[in-house]
Amino acid sequence: MTDGNALPGTAGYAAEAEALVARYESIAFSDIHAAILPLLPAPPGHVLDIGAGTGRDAAGFAALGYRVTAVEPTAALRRRAAALHPSPRIHWLDDGLPDLPALAGWPETFDVVMLTAVWMHLDLAERRHAMPRLAALMRVGGVLALSLRHGPVPAGRRMFDVSASETIDLAREHGLRCLLCRTDDDAHLGRRGVTWDRVAFVREDGPGASRT
Repeated sequence: MTDGNALPGTAGYAAEAEALVARYESIAFSDIHAAILPLLPAPPGHVLDIGAGTGRDAAGFAALGYRVTAVEPTAALRRRAAALHPSPRIHWLDDGLPDLPALAGWPETFDVVMLTAVWMHLDLAERRHAMPRLAALMRVGGVLALSLRHGPVPAGRRMFDVSASETIDLAREHGLRCLLCRTDDDAHLGRRGVTWDRVAFVREDGPGASRT
C-alpha cells in the first residue's frame, strides 16, 4: 500500500497531523461544501472521499446517509480520523493518487467522488494519469467535486498552481462535463493571499466512448 510519505503529494502532512486535526475540524462540513452539496446525487449513495484527511467530510457524508469509502495515504491522519469519526458507514482505505492501486478492480462505481484540497498536490503528468482513473470510478450521472488552492505554499508541502481551466479541459477529455466553477477567498481560515477554485463535474458517458 501507499502508507507514509511514499506519495510525494503527502509531504508535510504526517508531521503536522495533530495541528491539522484541530484546524480542519474547526470548519463545518456544510459550510465548506455549501456550493457543492446541492449538485450531488441524493443519498443513499456511495461517496469516494480521496485525501480524506481528518475525516470531517467522510463523517459529514455519513451523517447525510451516504456510504463512504475514505481514502487517506498518510497513516497518522488516517488513524486519527478513524478514531475521531467512528461510523459503520465509513470504510477507511490506505490508498492515494495518481494510481489508486487499492481501488483496482473495485466491484462498483461511485455516485460521488470528492477531492478536497488534493488535486494541486499532483504534477502535470500525475494529473493526466489520474483523471481517467477517476472517471472510470464514477457511475454515469455521478459527480466529481474538487477544490484547487492558490497562493503561498506552506513550508514542506508539495503544491502546484493548477488552473480551473486546465482541470476542466482535462476532465472533458474523459467524459466529464463541468457543472460548477467558482473562486472563493480563504474565508474559513483567513489566510492572506489564499484563494480556492471549487469545480464540479458530472460524468456523461462510459469509459472509452468517443468524444468531440
